[in-house]
Amino acid sequence: MSLLALTCATMQAQDDDVVENVVEEVNVNPSFYQVLEEAQKKGITILTFSGIWTAYPDATIDPKTKKKVVVWKDTENNSWHEDMGMIDNVPVVEDVNALFPDLEDLYMSEEGSLTPMHWQLNNEGGETVLHCYFRMPADIVKNFWLCSDECVILDKETGVIYQSRRAVPDCYGKVFSVKGKKGTFLDFQIFFPQLPETTTDICIYGVPNWFLRGMDASINRIGKMQRPLAARFDETPQFHKPHLISEAKNYDKDNFKSWAVYDQPHLITPTIEGTMAIWLTPEATYLARAYELNWNREYFGINKGNLLIDSSGHQYKLKEVLDYPTGPIFWVEGSSGDYFTIVQVFEPLPLGLNEITYISPEGEPFAMWGANWEGEVLTNLNIKSLRSNQKLFGYHERKKVK
Repeated sequence: MSLLALTCATMQAQDDDVVENVVEEVNVNPSFYQVLEEAQKKGITILTFSGIWTAYPDATIDPKTKKKVVVWKDTENNSWHEDMGMIDNVPVVEDVNALFPDLEDLYMSEEGSLTPMHWQLNNEGGETVLHCYFRMPADIVKNFWLCSDECVILDKETGVIYQSRRAVPDCYGKVFSVKGKKGTFLDFQIFFPQLPETTTDICIYGVPNWFLRGMDASINRIGKMQRPLAARFDETPQFHKPHLISEAKNYDKDNFKSWAVYDQPHLITPTIEGTMAIWLTPEATYLARAYELNWNREYFGINKGNLLIDSSGHQYKLKEVLDYPTGPIFWVEGSSGDYFTIVQVFEPLPLGLNEITYISPEGEPFAMWGANWEGEVLTNLNIKSLRSNQKLFGYHERKKVK
């Protein structure tokens, strides 16, 4: 079992208003050189590493054993593979402080419903080994998944694909359960043919619980490494709830009199129409967008098929539109010159993403003057910038001089 490099030695806020989650190239601090030295003594070469914090489901109490049990959320693989039940012989990290130098207090403190999902790629024993570290959030975790033969490493320069061979413990291609003391760090290991010395840029596939669904990484050999800085979720945002004047009556997209009517929306200070802000929470992703009222009453609609897509192609579906209909067209009343926001709530994005793509499919045509429900694709949306835009979406009371 290898030592893990320092994955997030500076996990603190970089800005009082916005807590960023970025990956940047930084010089390694002295404690990391100790990790490198210890690894080299064991014949291990640390290639690269990273990780995120992720939310996990609430634990329940098993009435028979009185143990706390977490049923892990499904990945795209769970339904396709058999559940092999409880597994044994999972490598355990005995010395967490040696594994994560200077981070003992951070990693062993209670983090609510969050747990670290860090990984490290090594050359050791004539193979390349991907170590997937997992801190037990309860006594038993069920419905867990590591990898299958879809787990590969792509050398992006040569195009050579390195196929995973096996896993330790023996859970390759199986759904399983695992038990251990809460807070214990487990070391799941995936073995590959050894990467050549010339390999520099790679992409890792097939380990969805660590968000390695096509994750790019650079192999660092000269004393500089990548590490995530502040990886923390936002607080759930609060928005002014619009007032429902009248509900939809026998809703018909071609009959504007049947649409629901709202007023008193969440007003914001004037900004560029279409400006977006994002809040990342363990339960959901909140995407606010700025709209302008050119008239005292305008209609709007949010397509229920809207998606966020990360760089690996993983999709995050729209769960709801906050306080407005999801799918049907509706009216918003206010004053011409008002700027307000509509907030879409998506499935939660993991901490660690740098960019996303927003996709809104073309809506079904409807009978209304000026009707236009074109599709929209917004690429390369920088999450750091979207989080910094949160300050633009505070409630702004309308001021009208007569």
